Amino acid sequence: MRVIVGVDVGTSVTKAVAFAPDGAALASAARPSRLNRLPGGRVEQDLEDVLGTVAEVVREVAVALPGPPAALALTGQGDGLWLRDEAGRAVRPPISWLDGRASGTVARWRSDGTLAALHALTGSGLFPGCHAPLLRWLAEHEPRTLERAAVAGYCVDAVAQRLTGVITVDASDASLPFLDVTTRTYVPGALELCGLADHARLLPPPAAPGTVLALDEEGARLTGLPPGLPVVSGPYDLPACAIGSGVRDVGDGLLIVGTTLACQVLTDRVAVDPAADPAGMWLCTPDPDRWLRAMPAMVGTAALEWVLDLTGTTTASLDTLLGQSPPGANGVTALPFLSGAGERAPFVEPAAQGRLDGLTLASTRADTVRAVCESVAYAARHCLEAAGLSGRLALCGGGARSAAWTEIFANVIGRPVALPDEPEVGARGAVAVARRSLGDPGDASRRRAASRTVEPRSGLRGAYEDGYADYRDRLARALDEWRASGPGS
Repeated sequence: MRVIVGVDVGTSVTKAVAFAPDGAALASAARPSRLNRLPGGRVEQDLEDVLGTVAEVVREVAVALPGPPAALALTGQGDGLWLRDEAGRAVRPPISWLDGRASGTVARWRSDGTLAALHALTGSGLFPGCHAPLLRWLAEHEPRTLERAAVAGYCVDAVAQRLTGVITVDASDASLPFLDVTTRTYVPGALELCGLADHARLLPPPAAPGTVLALDEEGARLTGLPPGLPVVSGPYDLPACAIGSGVRDVGDGLLIVGTTLACQVLTDRVAVDPAADPAGMWLCTPDPDRWLRAMPAMVGTAALEWVLDLTGTTTASLDTLLGQSPPGANGVTALPFLSGAGERAPFVEPAAQGRLDGLTLASTRADTVRAVCESVAYAARHCLEAAGLSGRLALCGGGARSAAWTEIFANVIGRPVALPDEPEVGARGAVAVARRSLGDPGDASRRRAASRTVEPRSGLRGAYEDGYADYRDRLARALDEWRASGPGS
């Protein structure tokens, strides 16, 4: 089989990479897309802007190839709410997964038991930027918008619809919040719990594994590729990154240090504990008997960018700063919950906020930066423990470009981390799925990213065990405060 182009439609950047049959990356391109931050914690995008970035990166990569690729493989950001009409046109600006307008709805559902009841039905935990609270918010504030819509979908299937004319959704995207992931069918009781039974028509049935679409005339015009070219849509970026980074055995995990801190572990069973905190999600994979237990925290590199801006420094100086402050940051500690939508994993709390403690006149910029980086690593460990990590751990994302921060993650988590040698593991994973769907799985081990291993330093184990215990204590106290004074309905 010839070259396949993987397209990863991220929150702020769209990337395309052409992969040869042996897994070699041949050409790549990237374009930024707009993220519109509005009053009231609202975060939206523009579907036409996103489609424009897809068209540009695909065209740029295709020009570098000797001929048209064999297929397009799509992946990208999940959650949020991308409402479209039957022709795939947005009926309102897509709402990002970062959006916080429905924080009050989530807080109300937590108080009245809706969150716990939904979790018992599907194993899903809700957060303000996912389908259920956003649809409910629109039903209460923009009912005519829902009347005009034909489909309530996600970023990847919004792009797929405009390229192929087909309304579809990958099971990984549909997993949260209404799906029974073991049968890949929607749970009517879940919609009823959220007061959304009347809007069930907006949810397309999940596509069967191996589904292949094709470019229609509009898709061909946008991308410059021939009509009829195969298109494989999904899985979205969390499962795609897991596949691309080599998560293949039960218990293996992936930590994506990107805008979010996405933690996930491969499992062969779905075990919903009704007594557990209703957080996280179970994600379908291309294999019907495998799922990912995902705990995607809201803030990853965004917390780093915030503290670097606060201290007047940049990512170029990160490793130097981390080397200027010892483990424990000279007593400075942090809680990294800086998202306007609060936190979603491994607990759900719309009122969660970040904190810096232990500052004195002797504290330095390096101490402050290290405290935030260590707190993000503690949050990662908390998420991975909740997800059931027991095997190999891979680490990728923008944060992995820092050798010093990567070492902090290995030390805090207390196990080796495999660091892929390339950044675009999401596109690589999407292409691997596309090859399987097109009947050419080949040697999967040759198509996952090569990696190197970062080992934890044994001499720091005790310090970071104490630091993690202190983090959990501080978090428990903060949760009590947040839940006593969180947003109302």
